[in-house]
Amino acid sequence: MFRPSVAIWILLYLVISPSIFIICLSEQHPTNLMAAKRKRMSDRVREMFYHAYDNYMMYAFPHDELKPLSKTYTDSLSELGNLKLEHLPQQYNGSALTLIESLSSLAILGNYTEFEKAILWLSENLSFDVDARINLFECNIRVLGGLVSAHILATDSTNRLVQGTYKKQLLDLAEDLGQRFLPAFDTPTGLPYAWINLKHGVMADETTETSTSGCGSLILEMGTLSRLTGDPRFETAALRALRKLWSMRSSLNLLGTTLDVATGNWIEYSSGIGAGVDSFYEYLLKAYVLFGRDEFWKMFQSAYIAVQKYFRHGPWYHEADMRTGKATYWQLTSLQAFWPGLQVQVGDIEAANSSHREFFKVWKQYGVLPERYLLDHQMLHPTEKYYPLRPELAESTFYLYQATKDPWYMEVGESIINSLNAHTRVKGGFASIRDVTTMQLEDHQHSFFLAETCKYLYLLFDDTFLLNQNYIFTTEGHPLPVRRSWHERLPEAYNLSNGSSVKNGEQIKRTSAMSLRVCPAAMIHHESNERRLQSACHIPDTRADHRCFSDVDCGLDANTCRRRSCSMAGYCGLWSYI
Repeated sequence: MFRPSVAIWILLYLVISPSIFIICLSEQHPTNLMAAKRKRMSDRVREMFYHAYDNYMMYAFPHDELKPLSKTYTDSLSELGNLKLEHLPQQYNGSALTLIESLSSLAILGNYTEFEKAILWLSENLSFDVDARINLFECNIRVLGGLVSAHILATDSTNRLVQGTYKKQLLDLAEDLGQRFLPAFDTPTGLPYAWINLKHGVMADETTETSTSGCGSLILEMGTLSRLTGDPRFETAALRALRKLWSMRSSLNLLGTTLDVATGNWIEYSSGIGAGVDSFYEYLLKAYVLFGRDEFWKMFQSAYIAVQKYFRHGPWYHEADMRTGKATYWQLTSLQAFWPGLQVQVGDIEAANSSHREFFKVWKQYGVLPERYLLDHQMLHPTEKYYPLRPELAESTFYLYQATKDPWYMEVGESIINSLNAHTRVKGGFASIRDVTTMQLEDHQHSFFLAETCKYLYLLFDDTFLLNQNYIFTTEGHPLPVRRSWHERLPEAYNLSNGSSVKNGEQIKRTSAMSLRVCPAAMIHHESNERRLQSACHIPDTRADHRCFSDVDCGLDANTCRRRSCSMAGYCGLWSYI
């Protein structure tokens, strides 16, 4: 059975750390002209962030989110994920959601004064003892993630932002919130309810339906909370749910989209990499990097191979039935645009670039990325034509630039910035788009616009924040540092500060998965003492003897991530490269 080795750790840290990519590709330092452009573009993003932030603080704070057209507010934490707007609280007056989401962005922008001011206000005024039914997943990634990330940034000895005034109040708030999450996990399966009342726990007759993301995307925030507090209950609950969810996969290593937490039965068998599933894949890889459990890597590798085998069609990803692998829905959803960024972190650069360019073509066609696009009909979904300021394309653009230093990705970022300012900017902030065909606006500025969209665009042009510390970003864009003390099983020796590894007294120099053209999965053959690198994107040929009738019978090469083809003699191989 495959087990990660030291080589995986080396490659994974090199892939995940943008600062090391900068060093690896130092010969590609930008010219003075390029540096000037980066400064100009980062200043534009900074101004965008403050236009959104200042209007929120003026017209909506301390409520949850800004309504930029009417310059009012919405207490939306209780509405997130609540498509039918059921069981809305009557006395809930907001939890300063956008302020919490903005904390790590303020730190990245270097505004320590506002960062400290926000922390102190939250420390003195925020309370979760409110009669409000909230979505566990949304509250976890936005509120709990925002609090634990900001606590770490405020107490980081290498980059201390708050001098003497902070006494871990955000961690106390996070711990209180985490304790209010725990009753949701009290189910026969250990899979958590999707909804919980912060004051009263699980309500009577609460729905038992939830999503794969809702069950499988809790481990980063709750695991971090356990590491910070010493209370194992949070990580234990999230890990039990993740393990149960993985045990429900099909024989093809595919999972559905929705399930029942009481029975453990699937409700929707069709699945893909978009809404309802997306962050599940993301958290498997990032949990491995953050906590070092072998089982996370094994889950991710199996899941990633299954995605490449059953969902991928050229540069696109359709949906398929988890039981048979047969295609069900041929559609692009805007949430899928995170996938190229995840592939960069695995080292599958070629595939990431291919998909990213297709997403950007759709962005250019409409001016923004529509929520759903029907690939088989080459048309917009008739009812999901909106764009709610989503960050995923900016996120993947940031990762691809860090991996390649190709200035084309900065041009993509500039195009995104121009589109946002042209189509979504209003006097009161930034508004979502209701219909991309008419650019009709909707009166809502989502908190993730400040937590993610502006953050990734800023980091694309100014990555100073990443130079001294390796971070992973949660699915809501909140940075969590990679610390050796959080790992249960360490590699033989490594040094996170300079990106090199020492084994048997021999220093292994920095490199990247891109330069090696492999994904970071390595296998040591002890008999021959030969190290063979195998990509996570590997898809085996249909037949063990590699015979084939067409290209469909051939998979992806284990060493190069390149698609194999069928030769005239009927064998799979990389014939175009021989």
